[in-house]
Amino acid sequence: MGGGRLLRFHHPMSTRREKELRANSTGPERRMWRLLHPFRTAGHHFRRQEQIGPYYVDFACHAARLVIEVDGETHGHSLEADALRDEFLRYEGYTVLRFANDDVLQNEDGVFAVLSSALAGKTPTRSPRRPPPGLPHEGGGEDAAPPPSPSTIRA
Repeated sequence: MGGGRLLRFHHPMSTRREKELRANSTGPERRMWRLLHPFRTAGHHFRRQEQIGPYYVDFACHAARLVIEVDGETHGHSLEADALRDEFLRYEGYTVLRFANDDVLQNEDGVFAVLSSALAGKTPTRSPRRPPPGLPHEGGGEDAAPPPSPSTIRA
């Protein structure tokens, strides 16, 4: 793990910028968010367009120290800029996974396998989501709640 551990500086403009980036996400970024859904429901807390230091990353799971970048022509980063960014993130203790737009769109199983491997053995941030306790079932079938008897209804 890197020695950096930057204290997170979160300027009010950062929140505005994060919202803007999320609102203008690309098709591959939206697809990646859907691919992350099973991991999110298993308790891994991912954030989209998260600021880490001076950089905005596409997806971050802070507890797992994992950053996911979906790269395409819209990113506008050079290989040198990506290398500097990755070096900073590694120094801060993050593993950086980069996926090309085409991989996210055309090789979901492969991307899912890489994500599964990266998160294997990582403790989820929170308990997996469970469906909320249901109300008595009234739709018929075996589990249907019996209708109230007239003697239990008081006027």
